[in-house]
Amino acid sequence: MQVVAQAVSPTDFASQRQTMVDCQVRTFEVTDQDVIDRFAQVPREMFVPGRLQSLAYSDAPLEIHSADGETRCLLAPLVLARMIQGAKVAPTDRILDVAGAAGYSAAILAGLGGQVVALESSGDLSTMAAHNFAALGLSNAVAVNGPLDGSSGLSGAFDLILINGAVEAGVESLLALLAPGGRLLAIVKSASDQTGRAAKATRFDRVGAESSRRALFDAAAPVLVPFRTKPAFIF
Repeated sequence: MQVVAQAVSPTDFASQRQTMVDCQVRTFEVTDQDVIDRFAQVPREMFVPGRLQSLAYSDAPLEIHSADGETRCLLAPLVLARMIQGAKVAPTDRILDVAGAAGYSAAILAGLGGQVVALESSGDLSTMAAHNFAALGLSNAVAVNGPLDGSSGLSGAFDLILINGAVEAGVESLLALLAPGGRLLAIVKSASDQTGRAAKATRFDRVGAESSRRALFDAAAPVLVPFRTKPAFIF
């Protein structure tokens, strides 16, 4: 993915970022001041391709196509902010950010928690994320290229896992990476729902060897390929 600078000044982006915070994040029941401050600090325009920079602070999700053929949909800022608020991030949390494209959500989380691992199956996007973390001086964020289900390349347990997209199934391998008391946040969609309107931002909590779940609010996002329900075989 090649990022091409647009003829927009940093001052314009700063103004757009503040408008996003005031008119999107705050008005969607996001009241955690640390979360609000972090969204006001991180330059979202750094994490989108040049052709989309003028839309970096819109209230819509942004679809990004990587050079190696993968597609990601950046969650709308208000949805991401409310999911992060629902995660109750602690300063000592070890965090796994899944399918975060060029690293925007991981950059937000890096200012709220401890170590952040940004997991991307796209090598192109993972490289972009590493570049962005270095540019912002985020020494506690690291980009890892590997399967989104966490089946390889990861070690240790995580206090928080954030999935940037919708899931229908297949999150068990990620739930297994949670530390006791850990949380996983994702948008859960029923495979039988063709409208997408029944999807819910959902929090999973690790309780012993089991996990509980509760819906937080209505949300919509494309289902990430590794977390789609496998088609049933019909004789």
